[in-house]
Amino acid sequence: MKDLVKYIAQSLVDNPDQVEVSEIVGEQTSVLELRVAKEDLGKVIGKQGRTARAMRTILSAASTKLRKRSVLEIIE
Repeated sequence: MKDLVKYIAQSLVDNPDQVEVSEIVGEQTSVLELRVAKEDLGKVIGKQGRTARAMRTILSAASTKLRKRSVLEIIE
């Protein structure tokens, strides 16, 4: 999951080397925290949050396949 989010985020931003993804694992749910450069934050979120929503949808589909629940948080 962590690699998937990192790959998608690096494809979107101008500074792919500043993309950081950390994972907090729980029993049933894992939280993925995405950090990008300040100037790339708008590209990751997208207009009206569409890009962020699409990333969360992809993450949800992939985590359903693994029978886990994943949450994506974009950290400023």
